[in-house]
Amino acid sequence: MQKDKFFRDIENVKHPNEELVKTHCSYCGMQCGMNLRVDKSTNKIIGVEPRYDWPVTLGKMCPKGVTAYQQTNHDDRILKPLIRDDASLKGTKEGFREASWDEAYDLIAKKFGELQENYGKDSLSVFSGVSMTNEKCYLTGKFARVALGTRYIDYNGRFCMSSAAGGFLRTFGVDRGSTLPWTDLHETDCLFIAGSNTAECHPTSMFRIWAVQERGGYLIIADPRETPIARRADVHLDLRPGTDLALANGILNLLIQNGYADESFVNQHTNGFEETKELVKDFTPEYTSMITGVAVEKIEKAAEIYGKAPNAIVMFARGIEQQQKGVDNVSAYTNMALVTGKIGRPKAGVATFTGQGNGQGGREHGQKSDLLPGYRKITNPEAVKAVSKVWGIEPEEMPKPGVSAYEMFELMDNKTIRGLYLLCSNPAVSAPNLNFVRGALKKLDFMVCGDFFLSESAEYADVILPSVSWSEDEGTVTNLEGRIIKINKAQEPIGESKPDWLMQVELAERLGKGKNFSHLKTAKDVADEFRLATKGGNADYYGATWDKIDEQDGVFWPCKDKDDKGTPHMFLDKKFYHPDGKAKICALPYRPPAEEPCEKYPLRLTTGRVVYHYLSGNQTRRIQFLNDMCPDPYVEVHPITAAKYDIKHDEFILLYTRRGKANYKVKITEAIREDTVFVPYHFGHDESINLLTIAALDPMSKMPEFKACAAQIDKLKSGSVL
Repeated sequence: MQKDKFFRDIENVKHPNEELVKTHCSYCGMQCGMNLRVDKSTNKIIGVEPRYDWPVTLGKMCPKGVTAYQQTNHDDRILKPLIRDDASLKGTKEGFREASWDEAYDLIAKKFGELQENYGKDSLSVFSGVSMTNEKCYLTGKFARVALGTRYIDYNGRFCMSSAAGGFLRTFGVDRGSTLPWTDLHETDCLFIAGSNTAECHPTSMFRIWAVQERGGYLIIADPRETPIARRADVHLDLRPGTDLALANGILNLLIQNGYADESFVNQHTNGFEETKELVKDFTPEYTSMITGVAVEKIEKAAEIYGKAPNAIVMFARGIEQQQKGVDNVSAYTNMALVTGKIGRPKAGVATFTGQGNGQGGREHGQKSDLLPGYRKITNPEAVKAVSKVWGIEPEEMPKPGVSAYEMFELMDNKTIRGLYLLCSNPAVSAPNLNFVRGALKKLDFMVCGDFFLSESAEYADVILPSVSWSEDEGTVTNLEGRIIKINKAQEPIGESKPDWLMQVELAERLGKGKNFSHLKTAKDVADEFRLATKGGNADYYGATWDKIDEQDGVFWPCKDKDDKGTPHMFLDKKFYHPDGKAKICALPYRPPAEEPCEKYPLRLTTGRVVYHYLSGNQTRRIQFLNDMCPDPYVEVHPITAAKYDIKHDEFILLYTRRGKANYKVKITEAIREDTVFVPYHFGHDESINLLTIAALDPMSKMPEFKACAAQIDKLKSGSVL
């Protein structure tokens, strides 16, 4: 805090009516600590300062974080409910009129009631997101199942974290994105990072990552692109998109064959080793190289470095997870830690880089189609009984499991689902195979959207409810470590905007379910009920009170009671969450991507982020500085590939797949494979790369394969447009 004061004094930025509000960034899972500078005389946030006392990032912030406050009072904010009065304009920004909250609520209750009366409870659906507080995520699940009584609820984490969740559950029996705190990263001896453009996607982690090398440790990166972090790696495993499973199996084979397996740990604390050992024998360095395109010597060097390291951490992100075998990829990389015994102690373990701010907590407490609060399965009668008691319903009233996000759009397309309540998500940009998804949204009989900006998805709505931004409400989120932290309210809601949890309480009352919701008067009330609903679950938050979170600057779950300080390191007792207490080493046969290159589509298309934007860009594309830094999408093409197609830097080309096409400006770079092209996914309407991506789903997580599909380029004639 003294350092905070020092920088404030030397910059002389103190406003006469200024108050500092301690909070966290609204964007990625790093949840960087910040102080919002608030002019209390005008109820307006006027700036931001980093928090040097926040242990995860120690005052570091990225370009998105330092400008995040600018979204709160932005001119594009929706400040009153909007009702569509011209159905012919669905899918556009036009055709809305302002309305009162009473008119909007009455219309929603009427339309939802008519749909359920005519087509049954499950004719309605809820699609939500995890850039909300735990309390909002929790109440969204309760609203769907109690106020609406529908089985159809899922969330945008299905497109983000679901494969990590599936892999961790299968391997460990529990899904916490990191088995150790981020403050261990810089003290380890080796970081093996797969499918993460960390320097752009989680830049405030980088000072710890560079510190590993500065201490004499090693950095191994698996990525089709030579990203900034890959350029400094000791080994860059430049694999073909969609071949991670072969690479992980090949490295595991070398770890076993070269004597790096910890037989004592394997025998005492795992199952499945012998079967896995037999399967990966086929993945010789030569065979692995043939599939992945990575040189044999790189594969051998990576295995040797990881194997010899006294402590090592395997980390990964969407690059390995957003595949139709994403769960297998996660388990395969996790196999490396289990076979070598580098887990269940400080400075060693497994971690995933969480993309959304509450990507961890948001998937634990009831937004997923098959889960209830506390990471309880909705198919477990005891779990249903426990949560039903908190919610004030009978267990038999609990709806059955629904379907995953993309499968919900399929049900909208065939009119099984006729109504949608969408909040905190923008699937008209972020879902795969967008021509199909947008068509499904257009077929809905009635759609409600809660948002604070008019997103591309909101353009399909019949009613838009104005939400507050993150700085106008309070609650908890869970960062990428599994640390529960507190978001504090910095200013009062502007216009007539309301928190999503309050909208759900008021809507539930209109729908005749007030007895289950009306006692929730504040965000703190929701938090107390939410903690109770998690009690006894794997993700137990019961002991993580707001006071304890403030006192400890965050609480790692599980935290079971008032005396429990939380669990920064998982599995220190070597007890995993499967019934026998052992982890599972998984034997995983290689499967190629759903769509391999062919004569007609010879290139591999992959997608990802840039440092200046977040998710669908609905927020960041409105911030002037961020938009100036990256105003348009582009396609990265290797110089040899560009020469083959006779295309030049900054020239526009047509990129297309079996599902769609779009025009992109060419960025020629040697930082990508010759057989691969890359496009960032933060852009909407006709610029969205998800018009081209494939909806091949992982059989376990139902994650679409965003990271690999077959594509082709056409050179455009001068001056031509799509």
